[in-house]
Amino acid sequence: MIISVMKMILVVEDDININQVVCEYLKDAGFEVISYTDGLKAKEFMAGGTRIELAILDIMLPGFSGLELLKIARSSEHLAQTPVMMLTALSDEQTQIASFDNFADDYVTKPFSPKVLVKRAMALLRRSGGDSGHLRLGNLEIDLQRYTVQDQGENIKLTLKEFELLKTLLTNQQKVLSRPQLLDLVWGYDYFGDDRIVDAHIKNLRRKLKSNLIQTVKGVGYKADEKI
Repeated sequence: MIISVMKMILVVEDDININQVVCEYLKDAGFEVISYTDGLKAKEFMAGGTRIELAILDIMLPGFSGLELLKIARSSEHLAQTPVMMLTALSDEQTQIASFDNFADDYVTKPFSPKVLVKRAMALLRRSGGDSGHLRLGNLEIDLQRYTVQDQGENIKLTLKEFELLKTLLTNQQKVLSRPQLLDLVWGYDYFGDDRIVDAHIKNLRRKLKSNLIQTVKGVGYKADEKI
C-alpha cells in the first residue's frame, strides 16, 4: 500500500506566468500545490481550515494584499505556526520590516531563481518540522527524522546521498524523475558534475535494498513503484 506524505503548499501570486513557474517547480520537487491569483479567494481558502505546510504570498494582490493575508494566517488557529514566505517585487526596507514584524519567515524579491526558491521552501519546512515523518512503499519504510531505512523488516545502511535519493524517489512515488531533476533535488542546483553519478547511486541502492521498487524508465529516468 502506498501512503502519501506529500506536503501541501499554498501559492498566492497574481502574475499568472510567475504563479505557474513556481507551482511547476514545487510539484517537480514532490509537493502538492494549491494556487490563487486573487487575495480574496486566498483569504476564503485560508478560512476553510485546510492544513498546509507552507504559504508563499505575493504582497501586491487584488482583493487582499499579501501582508493582510499574513496577518490573517498569524491570527488563525490552524495557520498560526505555518511558515510563510513573502514573494514580491517590493525590496524597500519598510515593507520588509513590516513583513517580519508580522512574523513572516522569509522574504524573496523578484526576479528570483525558481530552483533557489524551492531550496528555501525546503529549508523552511525542515526548520518548522514540516518535513518529518515516515515514507512507505510496499515493505520499504524510511524514517525522515532518524535517517533510518527498513526493508522487509531488515535495517538497511545507506550513505547520506543514497538516503536523500531514496527519499526523493519515495516522495514522488510512481512519478518518473529525470537525471537532471534528481541532480537538482538531491545534489543541489549548483552541482555541475556528470549526471552519471545518479546511475551509480541507483545501482548501489538496488544492491542494498531487498525490494525491487526502483524502476528505470528508458530514455527518461527513474521512479519508485511497486508495479513492474
